Amino acid sequence: MNVRRRLIPASAVTAVTALALGTLSACSSGSAAAGNTGKFDVVASFYPMAFLAERIGGDHVNVTSLTQPGQEPHDLEISAKQTAQLEETDAALYLKGLQPNVDEAIGQSGVKTKIDAATLTTLETHGAEDGHGDEDHAHEDEGGHEGHSHETEGGKDPHVWLDPVKYAEVAEGVGKAFEKADPDHAADYRKNTDTLVGKLNELDTTLEAGLKDRKTDVFITTHASFGYFAERYGLTEEAINGLDPESEPSAARVKELTETAGADGVTTVFYETLVSDDTAKTVAKDAGLKTDVLDPLEGITDSSRGADYFEVMESNLKALQTALGSA
Repeated sequence: MNVRRRLIPASAVTAVTALALGTLSACSSGSAAAGNTGKFDVVASFYPMAFLAERIGGDHVNVTSLTQPGQEPHDLEISAKQTAQLEETDAALYLKGLQPNVDEAIGQSGVKTKIDAATLTTLETHGAEDGHGDEDHAHEDEGGHEGHSHETEGGKDPHVWLDPVKYAEVAEGVGKAFEKADPDHAADYRKNTDTLVGKLNELDTTLEAGLKDRKTDVFITTHASFGYFAERYGLTEEAINGLDPESEPSAARVKELTETAGADGVTTVFYETLVSDDTAKTVAKDAGLKTDVLDPLEGITDSSRGADYFEVMESNLKALQTALGSA
C-alpha cells in the first residue's frame, strides 16, 4: 500500500462541494428542478459525479447536485425537496460509501436509473479514508470503526476520481448508462464519453511525466484521500493524526513526522483550501516545513485553484512538483 498512518476524521477535513461552473457547457443548476425539464434529468450526489454527468451529457442533460455550494458533503442531510427531486429525475449518479444519507435516499427512491460509480471501477483498501471514524489508515494496522467512516462497504477507498485512470473507467460506465437510459442521444453520449476519457488519459500522461525525477516519494497531508493517486504514481501519502482540524497532533506524532520529513526529504505539509490549516501549520512549524494546498476535489468553490476538475488537478501537480523536488 502507498498510504500510511491514520487520519483526521471527515468532520475535520472535508471540503465543501459545489457544482462546477465556468467551463461546463451543459445547463445545470443546484436549485433547478430535477425532473420534467424536457432534458435527460440527472441528480448527482456531489461534484465529481456532477462533473461527469455534465461532460458526458452535454446539452442533453439537466444536472442537479444534491450537495450545494458551502455544504459539507459527507454528512449531507437530504431535504424533503431533494427527496421529491429524486422521485422526478430520470437518473441518479452517486458514489456509494461516500455520503451515507445520499445512499439511503437513492436506495429508497423510485428513480429508474441508479448509477453507482463505486461499481464502475475496482475499489481498493487503503485503510479508512476521510471519514468520521478514526480508523487505522495503514494497511498493516487493523482498526475498527469509531463512528461513521468515509469508505465503501468492506473498507474500500472511494476516492477513485483522484486517479484519472480509474475516473476514466467510471466515465465509461456512466456513458454506457446514459446511452441505455436515453437511447435517442446515445451517439452524443458515446462521443462525449470518448472525449472525456481522452482528456483523462492525457492528464494521466501529464501527471506521470510531471512527477518523474523527483527527490522524494513522500508527501504529508491532513486529509488522507490520495491513496489511489499515490499508488498510481508511486508516491507515499503520510496522513496526520488528529481528532479535529483545530486540535493539535500529539507531540509523539509531530516528532514522528519530523523524523519522516528529515529521512525522506519532505518539504511541505498539505492541507485543503476550505479546511482550517491550523493542524498543518502546527506540524510544519515544528518540523521546519512549508504548507501548501493539495485539493481532493470534493467540490469547486471560489477558493479552488481552478474552475474545474482538470484545472485543479493541474494545480495539484504543480504543488506536488514543488514539494517533491521535481519542478
